[in-house]
Amino acid sequence: MATGQPEPEPLRALIEALRGLPGVGVRTARRMAYHLLQSDPDGALRLSDALRDAVGGLQHCERCNSFSQTSVCATCQDAERDGSVLCVVETPADQNMIESSHGYQGLYYVLMGHLAPLEGVGPDQVHFARLLQRATDGVVKEVILATNFTAEGETTAYYLADMLRSRGLTVTRLARGVPSGSELEYVDAGTIAWALMERRAS
Repeated sequence: MATGQPEPEPLRALIEALRGLPGVGVRTARRMAYHLLQSDPDGALRLSDALRDAVGGLQHCERCNSFSQTSVCATCQDAERDGSVLCVVETPADQNMIESSHGYQGLYYVLMGHLAPLEGVGPDQVHFARLLQRATDGVVKEVILATNFTAEGETTAYYLADMLRSRGLTVTRLARGVPSGSELEYVDAGTIAWALMERRAS
């Protein structure tokens, strides 16, 4: 049975690197690699330079743990933010989504992950001790847990809530409910169930 021509090692390495991205399988990785090399070599070089600059030029903010070019990021340095409220998120992308709502003026802590016991990711791997130190600085009064509503995110929120409340902090959880502008017949049953559980007076 005939086999295709073997791919050169640099091409194979590029495909394997692209496969490491979330949601990218071998077919998509191969398509991306061929596109970059065949149709957009300048774009491939720009991508390479941008990745090198990002990896070499970014660090974790000493206060919120998000990505920053300086030891303390611009958000943490902003004197107009409310330092008494700390919002805990899993990733910098989650932080950006909350910022884009323009409805939150407190500060953040980015976990850079979540608990996943089956994968061997526990409190030490997610550096909960560092969050605890940040939250008990004497300024923070309320911690908003804005982890994702996945099994791992819920486990993380439950663990953190217990840990933070035992230190005398007010702990709240990001509310779940029906999205604004939705029609109930198109909303999934789980979302409606949570909305009913978290209903409030109007």
